[in-house]
Amino acid sequence: MASDQLSLPPGDPICPGCQSDGSLLLPCGHSLCQSCLQLCQLELGHEQQRCTECYGRELLDNVLNGLFDTIFQGQPRRDRSQATLGLGLIGIDHAGAADEKVCPRHDDRLTLFCMEDEELICGQCRAEEHEGHECNNTEEAALECKRELRFALRPLQEKLESLNTAKQICQETADHIRRQTQNTVRLIKADFEKLQQFLRDEEASLLTALKEEEEQKSRKMKEKIDRLTEEITSLTATMRSTEEAIASEDFEFLKNYKKASDCYRVECTPQDLKEMSGALIDVAKHLSSLIFRVWEKMQTVVTYTPVTLDPNTADACLSLSDDLTVLRYTDEEQPIPDNPERFCYYECVLGSEALGTGRHSWDVEVGDSTEWALGVVYDSVQRKEWFPPSPEHGMWTVCLHGGHYRAPNSTSQPIPVKKKPQKVRVQLDWDVGRVMFSDAADNTLLYKFKAKFTEKLYPYFSNTCKRHPLRILPEKVSVYTE
Repeated sequence: MASDQLSLPPGDPICPGCQSDGSLLLPCGHSLCQSCLQLCQLELGHEQQRCTECYGRELLDNVLNGLFDTIFQGQPRRDRSQATLGLGLIGIDHAGAADEKVCPRHDDRLTLFCMEDEELICGQCRAEEHEGHECNNTEEAALECKRELRFALRPLQEKLESLNTAKQICQETADHIRRQTQNTVRLIKADFEKLQQFLRDEEASLLTALKEEEEQKSRKMKEKIDRLTEEITSLTATMRSTEEAIASEDFEFLKNYKKASDCYRVECTPQDLKEMSGALIDVAKHLSSLIFRVWEKMQTVVTYTPVTLDPNTADACLSLSDDLTVLRYTDEEQPIPDNPERFCYYECVLGSEALGTGRHSWDVEVGDSTEWALGVVYDSVQRKEWFPPSPEHGMWTVCLHGGHYRAPNSTSQPIPVKKKPQKVRVQLDWDVGRVMFSDAADNTLLYKFKAKFTEKLYPYFSNTCKRHPLRILPEKVSVYTE
């Protein structure tokens, strides 16, 4: 420093440190006397080329900058070069975006994506922690991960469609329950109109039972619809969130990919829909021999039908009468739910009550129908697939088909009939294991089955003749006391 010192000409300012004459000009442009210069070198070091005035100013600047950083921490700061040019503030988002693309451990750019650990890494991370892992550049990784998420959306879409289908089925079933209730109420009222005024109490009792069943079953159906609606809403939200993630910029997508990918790691296989057996209104319970049950209380003579049809089992091509005793074949399928109890592929319907131990008998008016079948079947008989009717499949029936009477069995030979019956009587002796078919007019035997029954049986009716229906005939009964 001494070699760079210059003597001041006479008349120069005095030393600013001690106010003495003979100050020297320093490289920094300030003047100091020899004693003050030695003191500066002692404090700042012999290699220091600045005076105490320069050092103090720099020290003050550092203190002020630290103070400003503390006061304005987290706020936009004006870059010096941009402030000079009048370019405004440097946004925090830009700085944050730049920082997010830099590895916090190695201060290197995040240019790779580990497919195994599903995270962004830099080159040094790969060498240190991800050696042997499949690592792709961000562009390739984004394409691969988006492709994987799109593929994962397929089972979600299938599940959504399945849920929508289930909800639609439930809604249609709920509508059918309402129509059943309305129609049943109408029939109950029509029957009660035939009775005297003092029977109104009985009518009210039956309507209350029907209303309670409707409320119970409608409530269960509504709960199922609500649960399906919640699942659909949740699944739709998940799919929307995933689609938004796929549509985002690659870096943002990969940053959030691990979180977004969790949505498709849940069970996506749509569960099989539970069959809603017994969900419909038990119309037969309310209408089966209604007048007979009331008649017993009145001790009067009424018409009694030994068998009533169960509309919940009827094929969609069959139309039943209001009193559930007549079945007619129609080309138009009825708008009814495909519930588990209902038959498909067979134009048939079952009786409403199971027949077990004891003897049972009912007459059916077949008239001029050219295609019909009567008999009994197990409750476990297959209802959704076609198969040849036979005892081996749990069906004991006699039919008229192609102008010939047959009893489907191993031989299925035509049954010789001398006279075409207009009414057929079906007689079941469950304990003996016998089913007999005869002409109700003269009790002439048509055919007889022998079997050992292992479960309860249901009356079976089928008709495919468009012109003539089948009718279950009523019986005359009387009530008396001894």
